[in-house]
This record gives sequence, structure tokens and C-alpha cells, in this order.
Amino acid sequence: MCVGLSAKVVSVNEGTAVIDASGEVSAYLIDDLEVGDYVMVHAGVAIAKITSDDSEETDEIMESIQ
Repeated sequence: MCVGLSAKVVSVNEGTAVIDASGEVSAYLIDDLEVGDYVMVHAGVAIAKITSDDSEETDEIMESIQ
């Protein structure tokens, strides 16, 4: 099973984003990424933009299975 981590973007610089959850990730797969956006991260790569509601739901699910 693969699990993605939801995170908020703190800064963006030339294909790299710093996120509030685990530091630096690749952001090459997402166009127009901005500070404050929420992303789904897998294996050190931001793979999709998500909403803050999606992020909260993901966090709740992860907490419930731990």
C-alpha cells in the first residue's frame, strides 16, 4: 500500500517546495504552485494540489489508523 502525506507549502523555488510536514520536496509535477497551497506528497514528490479540507480529512484518517 502506498500512502501520501498532505502538507502545506511554505516556500517555492525553481521546482522545489518546502512543506510544513517534512522539509523539501520536488515540485516539478505541479504547475503554478504557490505558498499556502496544500499538496499530496509521495516519496519526496508533490504529486497533486489538494484543498485544505482534503488535507484535514487525510490527517484524520491517518490518525484513526495509527
